[in-house]
Amino acid sequence: MTPLQAATRETFWTVGPVGKAAFYWLAAVAVLVFLYGVYARFAAYARGSADPRDRLSNLPGRAVAATKTVLSNENQFDGDLYAGVMHTFVLWGFLVLLVATTILGIDIDLYRPLTGESFWVGDFYLAYQFAVDAFGLLFVVGVGMAGYRRYRSREGRLWGKHTSLEDDAFLWTLFLLGVGGFLVEGVSMVGQPGRATETVSFVGMALATGLQAAGLTAAGAEAVYGVLWWSHSLLAFAFVAWIPYAKPFHMISSFANVVVRDEKAGARLPNVPADLDHTNAESLEDFTWKELLDGDACTKCGRCTDACPADTVGRNLDPRNVILDLKAYRESVSDDPVAGAGGGNGPIATDGGVASADGGTVPIVADEGGVIDAESMESCMSCMACMDACPVDIEHLTSFTKMNRQLVDEGAVDSNLQDVFQDVMGKGNTFGESQSARGDWADELDDSVDVPDAREESVEYLWYVGDYPSFDDRNKKVARALARLFDEADVSFGILFDDEKTDGNDIRRIGEEFLYLELAGHHVETFADCEFENIVCTDPHSYNTIKNEYPEVDFAEFADDPMMPFDREEPWNPDGEVDVFHWTQVVEGLVDDGRLDLSGDELDYTVTYHDPCHLGRYNDEYEAPRELIRATGAELYEMPRSRDDSFCCGGGGGGLWTEHDEAVKPSEERLREAVEDTDAGAAIEKFVVACPMCTTMFEDGRKTGDFEDDVEIVDVAELLIEAVEA
Repeated sequence: MTPLQAATRETFWTVGPVGKAAFYWLAAVAVLVFLYGVYARFAAYARGSADPRDRLSNLPGRAVAATKTVLSNENQFDGDLYAGVMHTFVLWGFLVLLVATTILGIDIDLYRPLTGESFWVGDFYLAYQFAVDAFGLLFVVGVGMAGYRRYRSREGRLWGKHTSLEDDAFLWTLFLLGVGGFLVEGVSMVGQPGRATETVSFVGMALATGLQAAGLTAAGAEAVYGVLWWSHSLLAFAFVAWIPYAKPFHMISSFANVVVRDEKAGARLPNVPADLDHTNAESLEDFTWKELLDGDACTKCGRCTDACPADTVGRNLDPRNVILDLKAYRESVSDDPVAGAGGGNGPIATDGGVASADGGTVPIVADEGGVIDAESMESCMSCMACMDACPVDIEHLTSFTKMNRQLVDEGAVDSNLQDVFQDVMGKGNTFGESQSARGDWADELDDSVDVPDAREESVEYLWYVGDYPSFDDRNKKVARALARLFDEADVSFGILFDDEKTDGNDIRRIGEEFLYLELAGHHVETFADCEFENIVCTDPHSYNTIKNEYPEVDFAEFADDPMMPFDREEPWNPDGEVDVFHWTQVVEGLVDDGRLDLSGDELDYTVTYHDPCHLGRYNDEYEAPRELIRATGAELYEMPRSRDDSFCCGGGGGGLWTEHDEAVKPSEERLREAVEDTDAGAAIEKFVVACPMCTTMFEDGRKTGDFEDDVEIVDVAELLIEAVEA
């Protein structure tokens, strides 16, 4: 047998029978502590309320998809190459080392006793050693990269309210495990002359060479090896046992969170039961098991906060802190030793709240003294930037809306929002105008342009116009431009006139769930009385809720509720038989078919385009508006933050109707970006939008931010009709 064929090493070198027995006993204890901790964690989730989504359907398929997401690190690479590389090195290094340890255990504890020989020899052993050294080196480099990013600046996104010693302990434990493993290998190679030619262990060989140059002899290596080996083993056992009780648990909880994710989370909020159980956020019992899992899945990376426009402009909202504050609250009141291991502060109250100094309990969300500040929820724009940025699929908006519902239930919302609710309940629109005037925007159209009544004749497209295009003077121009485009392309369309009310998308995200249900029920019943093939919406907010949320309403649940006198019990459009479009999607098809007779060189403006949150992040539509802009001949320059990284105008989530104490308005920051940070810079002539709310917010920001002489706000429809007329 050649030396290569006989290549192997003694696993328990210098460790006697008593040491081996102690090793296995400690390993068993560490694994049992680990298993109990994992069990207790998931048992705690089971005590959460039922989730309205079926998150466990097709579990094998979900697990495969989640495994692909996790192993590819695609979420970590999104917008952060450094973090992607770092996490890939750490993850794959850790997994390979874990698999390698498992293989060795199988050989020693199963294969050898059963067969009397080892497979951990020869070529297999050499390949094994090379893989361990290669991926172990990547692991150490990755952990080093993580340390560099964490400690080079104490002001970065990794530092915040919930940064603690456990974060340092996690990082340094991984680093010591990686470096310690190589040090054990290097000393072993100095002390075992038979390994002198084991060049595949290139890291260990380099360390051994360095140690020998520093004066370490074979005898010295044998003397210190036991201390190093036991130090490394004990640290490894402690880490395994510690995983379920602190930050390392995210290695399990994050994967679980990706498995049970809702692909449409945020775009469609969970329905509420007719009896209002678990609708609000009055206590911990109101949170679902998925919302509890979200807290444990959070890695404190801060990407959500970094992406949040509210935080960027100085509003009182830090999405990471909201999720972690809820987690800390849960741990502080839990009687579970695992859930409380993260460290809470505050005695347990008998009703599930945290006892305050005066013997009362702390509410989940309140103006003062709550776990979450009401102002934080009022600051949220429902833009979903936090969810898009989160690498572990935490569904912030679901929990945020739950707390908004609580504030609405208590009447603790901004007075402006109360006025909006009253206007919608009394008038059917957010302007408080008479519904009979809803179609008056069409009066100024040329007599040749007819706007049919979809209640009286069959049409191809039922056009849901929306509040702002119907009542706001600036956005009426957009509605008229779109009507002229439809007319020019000979599209069969009609509107609902005074039977059209507010769609309810933002009403729902502010927390007025029952008002949303009334609006959805009204529209669904109105749709049933009309003959049409498709629905087209001016506003991405309307498009989102009619497409994604109206089909979710279970009208049968409210059949016996006198406050919800619906004439139907079946869901509307559950199978998607009626297509719902944003108008840019429809008109893109018309342009492609040549029905607007555009040659593509009508306009020569230099423009940039703002992706509306509800069209882009919510519904993944980025191309249709861009294709329409290019079809006019305008030269389009992308903004630095575009597509799924787009920066919210500030109008979503009720922001259109409220005032906030902020250094710079989101709309002002976005316009500054347009005229300063795009490649065209000050040459940008027009800031193009595709959302009436965006038009309103940016027209306001143009005035307050002193951009009136720098750029003009135009809707894609206005740009198109100008090109058609040209």
